[in-house]
Amino acid sequence: MKELVIDAVTDNLPQVLSFVDEQLETAGCPMKIQMQIDIAVEEIFVNIAHYAYKPDIGAATVRVELTPDPLSVDITFIDGGVPYDPLAKADPDVTLSAEERQIGGLGIFMVKKSMDDVKYEYADGHNILTLKKGLASK
Repeated sequence: MKELVIDAVTDNLPQVLSFVDEQLETAGCPMKIQMQIDIAVEEIFVNIAHYAYKPDIGAATVRVELTPDPLSVDITFIDGGVPYDPLAKADPDVTLSAEERQIGGLGIFMVKKSMDDVKYEYADGHNILTLKKGLASK
């Protein structure tokens, strides 16, 4: 397992993506899957940066854990910000036009659809969100 602790500010997104991509590349992750993971990582980290500590700045921990058989990755985001479960909100009705849909929730919906599993828990004063994705080409 590799871990990065970094200020949860959007300016640090490139470092977070670079950290995650480095781990994925060592595992031989296919580019298509890496791009799906990058979009999910961006969505989660930017949400933490925008909402977890406002108006202050706090730390975010990003953990990447590779599992060999079957080849998969768990990416866990941990922050000590305001308790918030992004999975508790109902999925947006994507059958409605953009004008008819409520604002918000589309990013988390895309994360849930592109990852194999997404879990949230609040423990010891921390939000803990874990993304799981298989890395084998299909």
